Amino acid sequence: MSSSPSPPAIPKSMKGVLIEKTGGAEVLQYRDDLPVPVPKDGEVLVKIEFIGINYIDTYFRSGLYISPKPQILGQEASGHIVSLGPSAHDASLNLNIGDHVVWMGKSTYAEYSTALAIRVYKIPPQISSSVACAAFLQGLTALTLVEEAHKVLPGDWVLITAASGGVGGWLCQILRARKAKTIAVVGSKGKVDVAKLSGAEIVLVDDGTDDVLGVVKRETDGEGVHVVFDGVGKSTFERSLDCVRRKGSMISYGNSSGAVPPFPIIRLAARNIKIARPSLHGYTETREEFKFYCDELFRLIAEEKFTVRIHEVYPLQEVARAHNDIEGRKTMGKLLMTP
Repeated sequence: MSSSPSPPAIPKSMKGVLIEKTGGAEVLQYRDDLPVPVPKDGEVLVKIEFIGINYIDTYFRSGLYISPKPQILGQEASGHIVSLGPSAHDASLNLNIGDHVVWMGKSTYAEYSTALAIRVYKIPPQISSSVACAAFLQGLTALTLVEEAHKVLPGDWVLITAASGGVGGWLCQILRARKAKTIAVVGSKGKVDVAKLSGAEIVLVDDGTDDVLGVVKRETDGEGVHVVFDGVGKSTFERSLDCVRRKGSMISYGNSSGAVPPFPIIRLAARNIKIARPSLHGYTETREEFKFYCDELFRLIAEEKFTVRIHEVYPLQEVARAHNDIEGRKTMGKLLMTP
């Protein structure tokens, strides 16, 4: 009778990136003496292969979002399970040592990370670990935005800011598949072709040369768009709000230029505009919700041949360069790291 394979050896310490105070990229400390976490009840321990970098990571680093320090940053990663905590053996989750998985969680800027088993998804065999990680958080965000924040229908006019970025690129592809009409705004002329390839019908450059509001009014016969998906925040919010038609929606999902300042809610009344500031976790809180959107994301990649654009894969020790690149709006597509 053959015996089951022995669990892999797990070291006591690991490499990772720690921050002890808020600030710029200089506060990111690459260390090789961090303790390997031990999975608690309902958790798995994963040896990380690829780490996803997201703009929200810079919010926790800078202090825009408050979190306890010291802290290992990171919201998502892919890798393989090396240990199961109590109750992670739940048969309904079908997770085993050696499974290649992708997950949303915390503290992924490291060689090992624990993750809640209910937030872990087994990577389909036809999808690589790098593609799964590159698509995961941003692709799920885009799917939930067009399905739940504002359900986009065929023929709807949609305005997307930061359209060549991670979420923006996914929005363009999904909206093309839904037969919506997309006006995309990018940060420089060098990003125009990327947005067009992703599916945007009209691409404008946000450098002062293109009249975004004027183009929106002209293309929509003066009505405005059905919905704006704005990932930039402070610097584009007022213009984005002006672009929304009567009974349309303003969806503000990011703050890359800073947080949107308070404004009087009565301003929405003139055109009966709906406004939302959603987060992915609020749409995928249950295992059923999480699995539904994961299944759809990987179906789009495997069957609909959606493009997963990776900007660069950085060594973990070059995390400061990666943060400077994403904050400098120098990137197109997903930034990954390898430990």
